[in-house]
Amino acid sequence: MAKPEIPAQLSTELFEYLQGEKLVLLGTVDAETKAPGISAISWVKSCDEKRIRFTVTNNSRIVANIKKNPQVVLTVVGLESVYSINGKAAVLEEKMEGVPLKLAKIEVVIDHVFESMFWGAKIVQEPEYEKTTNAEKAKELDLQVYEALMK
Repeated sequence: MAKPEIPAQLSTELFEYLQGEKLVLLGTVDAETKAPGISAISWVKSCDEKRIRFTVTNNSRIVANIKKNPQVVLTVVGLESVYSINGKAAVLEEKMEGVPLKLAKIEVVIDHVFESMFWGAKIVQEPEYEKTTNAEKAKELDLQVYEALMK
């Protein structure tokens, strides 16, 4: 029996889902210890079916990890399932222009997309988060970040 093909790109639904403001878990390999590490990120946006961009502060451990080992996994909980998006990450900019924070722009070229929800179940409520800073300033910053992220 032939193994099912593993998609090497986002489905249309997953592409649309990743248009910003989603909680995504990012797995990297620690540059020093070589241990796996997981971080929660939210400034994430799909560019097309083969590329996803995100940003983190440029002094984040994530930046050093990616420079040492570009293999990453983005875990998305949504669309009634869990998706593991494996790919190679690269730091496109150490400090994004047009944003008041020191943020690095990172792009992931997708190798594989796995539906990794355990058998016989579905997600019935997606993760939600609430920003604890000034809502108006947070919205303004989000607009600046997403605009710079997609340049």
